[in-house]
Amino acid sequence: MITAEIKEMSIRDRIVLMEEIWDTLRHDQNEIASPDWHSDILAERLKKIETGEAKFVSIDDLKAGRR
Repeated sequence: MITAEIKEMSIRDRIVLMEEIWDTLRHDQNEIASPDWHSDILAERLKKIETGEAKFVSIDDLKAGRR
């Protein structure tokens, strides 16, 4: 399947195709390791939560651009 064929599909069909692709990746035995910087960022965010420095916003505020 090429990009032009995908663009001709309905949005619903493209979403179904995307879900099927994600499903095959989720069940693939060959996992891709997360890069080191990813665990560094997660550790930094956890530290901010534990020390009370983290700031949380509601999804509505985020959508409205209020932080």
